[in-house]
Amino acid sequence: MADTDTLERPTTARVQVANLPPADGGRGFARLSLNLMKSLGLNEGDVIEIVGKRSTTARALRPYPDDAGLDIIRLDGLQRSNARVGSGDYVEVKKAESKAATRVVFAPATDNIRLQGSAIALKRSFAGRPVTEGDVVATTGHQRIDSNIPEEVRQMLNAPAFALHEVRLNVVSTTPKGIVHVDANTQIELLPEYAKGEGERRADVTYDDLGGMRDTIDALREMVELPLRHPELFQRLGVDPPKGVLLHGPPGTGKTRLARAVANESDAKFFHIAGPEIMGSAYGESEKKLRELFEQAAESAPSIIFIDEIDSIAPKRSQVTGEAEKRLVAQLLSLMDGLEPRQNLVVIAATNRPEAIDEALRRPGRFDREIVVGVPDEKGRREILGIHTRGMPLSAEVDLDELARQTYGFVGADLAALTREAALEAVRRIMPRLNLEDEAIPTEILDALSVEPHDFINALKRVQPSAMREVMVETPSVNWDDVGGLDAARDRLREGVELPLKHPEAFRRLGIRPAKGFLLYGPPGTGKTLLAKATARESEANFIATKSSDLLSKWYGESEQQIARLFARARQVAPTIIFIDELDSLVPARGAGLGEPQVTERVVNTILAEMDGLEELNNVVVIGATNRPNLIDPALLRPGRLDELIYVGTPDTAGRRRILAIHTEEMPLAKDVDLESLAQRTERFTGADLEDLVRRAGLTALRRGLEAKEVTMADFEAALTETRASVTPEMLDEYERIQRTLKSEAVRPTGIGFVLPGMLRSRGGDGKGSDH
Repeated sequence: MADTDTLERPTTARVQVANLPPADGGRGFARLSLNLMKSLGLNEGDVIEIVGKRSTTARALRPYPDDAGLDIIRLDGLQRSNARVGSGDYVEVKKAESKAATRVVFAPATDNIRLQGSAIALKRSFAGRPVTEGDVVATTGHQRIDSNIPEEVRQMLNAPAFALHEVRLNVVSTTPKGIVHVDANTQIELLPEYAKGEGERRADVTYDDLGGMRDTIDALREMVELPLRHPELFQRLGVDPPKGVLLHGPPGTGKTRLARAVANESDAKFFHIAGPEIMGSAYGESEKKLRELFEQAAESAPSIIFIDEIDSIAPKRSQVTGEAEKRLVAQLLSLMDGLEPRQNLVVIAATNRPEAIDEALRRPGRFDREIVVGVPDEKGRREILGIHTRGMPLSAEVDLDELARQTYGFVGADLAALTREAALEAVRRIMPRLNLEDEAIPTEILDALSVEPHDFINALKRVQPSAMREVMVETPSVNWDDVGGLDAARDRLREGVELPLKHPEAFRRLGIRPAKGFLLYGPPGTGKTLLAKATARESEANFIATKSSDLLSKWYGESEQQIARLFARARQVAPTIIFIDELDSLVPARGAGLGEPQVTERVVNTILAEMDGLEELNNVVVIGATNRPNLIDPALLRPGRLDELIYVGTPDTAGRRRILAIHTEEMPLAKDVDLESLAQRTERFTGADLEDLVRRAGLTALRRGLEAKEVTMADFEAALTETRASVTPEMLDEYERIQRTLKSEAVRPTGIGFVLPGMLRSRGGDGKGSDH
């Protein structure tokens, strides 16, 4: 019966190609459905032949749990390139036999690198992997392998790394021909320079090299790859295929890399235009260069023309003075939508300043769709880190999930820089063992090379999110444990900021919106700025701290532009907390005659529009701090702008005890120091006052002698005589009155604009006001 089944079993199967996740790319295996494996008589780890426009090979593995029941084969970008197929195409799959190779010749797969050195590491990296002549293959490092994979396959995939980074190689020739694998007896030869094969498709960048942009890739494939590969679909529907796509987003998010991957995957000729290269000195030279490039692309169709930084060659004609720039824009417009029909030619442009491009380009028929390439989320950052550490010998203790959680605001280029810095940290550790005059580094040193968790910790100190460099304040190191005596304010901030940023699904489920803004008000020195920093740290959000002097300018309109730029940058790198200190100086009540009326009123209007205008603030929270809330424009104090008004008062006895414990944590205290007694005797002391008390006690100890080893209670007693509470009883009475006003009374108009009840009293109208 078994023999009959074997005779009736099909030898080949036709199956649709899907993408393999980037983290699993480059290791020479394919994921097949269980039905397909059963019908072809395949076990996990068996060699298969994949036949598209060309034949290639892989080892078969069972499907991912999410793919159960789907009749697909998942191939990585290199395998799709080797088979000359794209995602969505069909291939023939059959069981194959792999022979042990006696000789395999490799060469670099790209023309921008030269390789030299021993081939021993190559033999280990490719041990057991099936290859065919003409394939492009990648070296792989120590990677975490799925525990469901059979042991023998896991051992093959866990081969030692060839280098710190993944290297792509061409299989120039094999002996014997056909499907072979590398074993201990195989002779490996490594050619130093790139050797292009006949009809070879470039595989320097594929979809496997792009992380955190699945939706963007799908949108771009629909607009670009489909018209180039299957123009008959659009002919049948009787519509013109898309002519152009505009990619825009912050620098470093992968716009150029995405365009190159689409060109490689769609097997199209790629033409790259950089703005300065096109500009010529002679009259009409720039337009001629542009025409020639479009003609060359049309002759080589299917083609993709990629214009990088298109805002430099197609700025708004109403805003440029030079005639050359205007003519170049006009030439580009006519080439993209002129009388000459274009077939199998798509223009992709990239910019991080879409508002600077001539508006005539941004219409259907020229750029049919605009795709935003944004800052990746945590899942996207994990994918990108997986790609950049694919060829890296990582220590088992390195937690990429935790690293992805910590790198909020990082774009792809930042994460690439982070992994490079971590690798350099590992290299620095072995530098003392290296003799730089030797031709090659000893194998045992290379084998011992490993990137440890502290390498990434040190790298994080040197790499900042690139989109935040203009406004970046170092990520706060303050956490909730460093905040004492402010439990009520802390709980409200956690509920209002940390909860929506970490658990947005809970708010969506209940159909409520998170708070957009918070106002922290109270006497000076109570810890309002400290609370904002701790909130940013614990919410894992980017932190932009600013003050009125940073935003106000003497030039007309410049202040409003600064505020618009601040909010635009915050939206780009969300989740973000914008902290504005001394808010009353930036947004005083309009019509109250404070400062230069025209400037401050325009600033107030701009902030009101940014916080509750047409453009939504997604994952951006504004926290303002002031000790004079009665001077702030009332329009800002309503729900939808500053939703929560949080009073940060002087701490109670328990709070003062906690603050003293925080500030004396690293101070050698004598046994007679009684922090509880000090807390009870420091009524109305703020956090800043208590910090000053501890500092003065330390200075008193030093006055006794520079060799002092501990601080005694007598030192604190002396310090108490030198310091005082900065908050007076009159100030506390005033803040209580302001609290009642903000909570219960409405805003009323007066002759000088809108003011809050109690404002006039705070300026001395009742004789009790104080200058605070």
